[in-house]
Amino acid sequence: MKGPLFYSKILLFGEYGIIKDSKGLSIPYNFFKGALKTDENPSEQAKKSNEGLKAFAEYLEALQNDGLVSFDLNSLNEDIDNGMYFDSSIPQGYGIGSSGALVAAIYDKYAHDKITVLENLTREKLLKLKAIFGKMESFFHGKSSGLDPLNSYLSLPILINSKDNIESTILPSQNKGGKGAVFLLDSGMTGETAPMVQLFMEKMKHEGFRNIIKDKFIKHTDACVEHFLNGDIKSLFGHVKQLSNVVLHHFKPMIPKQFHSLWKKGIETGDYYLKLCGSGGGGYILGFTEDIDKARTALSGHKLEVVYNF
Repeated sequence: MKGPLFYSKILLFGEYGIIKDSKGLSIPYNFFKGALKTDENPSEQAKKSNEGLKAFAEYLEALQNDGLVSFDLNSLNEDIDNGMYFDSSIPQGYGIGSSGALVAAIYDKYAHDKITVLENLTREKLLKLKAIFGKMESFFHGKSSGLDPLNSYLSLPILINSKDNIESTILPSQNKGGKGAVFLLDSGMTGETAPMVQLFMEKMKHEGFRNIIKDKFIKHTDACVEHFLNGDIKSLFGHVKQLSNVVLHHFKPMIPKQFHSLWKKGIETGDYYLKLCGSGGGGYILGFTEDIDKARTALSGHKLEVVYNF
């Protein structure tokens, strides 16, 4: 048995900001993927995943009482008893939606009256899906916006205008021969979402930090989303630089220590600009550059994966 594939995602813009109603842009990243599977001779990893699914199924049973969504729990539990697990190449703790893909796969296979990609996806349906996924994914993170599973489930770029206003969108065509690029930089360590979000919420209790979020962080995030979607690369890079600077000065704990100087170097030289990919603390770091060759030279010794070309 092997279920349909669900892909990882990259939140290009909006990390932390979307908690406070900034714009956001999330895109599917099909380099990594996962599917529900059953094997005759499961590996240790498969057994561990199967154990995790047992706990998740119990959580979903309790979740049904909210009346937001219901599942065919008999089939789910039967499949789990038969050794079902989530076979995934999506690295965990890397900020690219490993739990989101699992949530999407479970909803797709076991939810009653599910909303499908083939329907006319109205804003109401998207918001309902996001709410369901948020509740489901809270099992993994404590609190979830539901965006990662939504992206994985639909396999479409999602534009977040505000908490209550989301829509699927179309990205500008990539210029495969272009020198400009968005890339992933591997920090070589995993990060945990819950403690990072907790830290952000603590910082939000201080008025000075709240003002920085509103006047700088959200302002530059919103501008980045608009310029990216409009293909205005020159303006985009101006705001990406500002955003990178704000993160370096005000989100330092979310940046792995050994990357502080590289982050600063990028802003000073203009060879590349780094930003958080997801909640930070490890995993991938997102990079933007107008010249990928320059960025590769400046970041030699680090693994870069290009995800989008300008």
